[in-house]
Amino acid sequence: MLALEFPPISHLFEWKDLFFKGNEYFAFNKVALLCVISALLVMAFFLAASRKQALVPTGVQNVGEMAYGVVEDNIVVEVMGEKGRPWTPFLASLFFYILFLNLWEIFPFIQFPPTSRMAIPLFLALQTWVIYLVVGFKHQGLGYIKNSLFPPGVPAALYLLVTPIEFVSVFIMRPFSLAVRLFANLMAGHILLVVFFVLAAALWSKTPLIIIWPLPVLVGIALTGFELMVAVIQAYIFTMLTAVYVSDSMEAHH
Repeated sequence: MLALEFPPISHLFEWKDLFFKGNEYFAFNKVALLCVISALLVMAFFLAASRKQALVPTGVQNVGEMAYGVVEDNIVVEVMGEKGRPWTPFLASLFFYILFLNLWEIFPFIQFPPTSRMAIPLFLALQTWVIYLVVGFKHQGLGYIKNSLFPPGVPAALYLLVTPIEFVSVFIMRPFSLAVRLFANLMAGHILLVVFFVLAAALWSKTPLIIIWPLPVLVGIALTGFELMVAVIQAYIFTMLTAVYVSDSMEAHH
């Protein structure tokens, strides 16, 4: 009586092609579609907010300026100082793009965050990696390598230990830690939501067990609220760490 038949969860890891089916290089699936839609939504939001600027902002302009200001005040200036203000457009775009990607997890009939597929967080993390390396060499020249691998204030004898650690940390592990953090949190949340809502559907089909049907539904609703918070926090963490890495690359440590 307690045996429940769960549908396969292969959709968590396999995505059918929507366009160019069967093409190894140009296949367009659900992940790619949601990424494109998210980018268009971010562009549309900020274009609408900046289209007709008024001295006293209202409507979309007010929301856009508030959103932009939140990123500028709480991430850019907080982490990079006044010198970081020119980076606000990029970091604001990055924050809201990741946020929109994450929020697909709680949208009815979609319920899939593209960031729960490793390729997307890895692409975003490699973008951050390339940017902070370029910024480092632009501002410090070849001294960027020296300043990164041989931080000042460390006793010379400890460089045998510190230098390999700094090399792995700065030049190799940063993009992977960024990517894995975002991927793992969104994948775990996605699986939890699927499990509880599939459990609710399975219990609904079993008449003797329908009495406990509200339990997984209520847990699923609570988890949806929790995942909304996770979506915001993970977008914030990714953007903040990007700001930290870029800021560190702009000037040598003293």
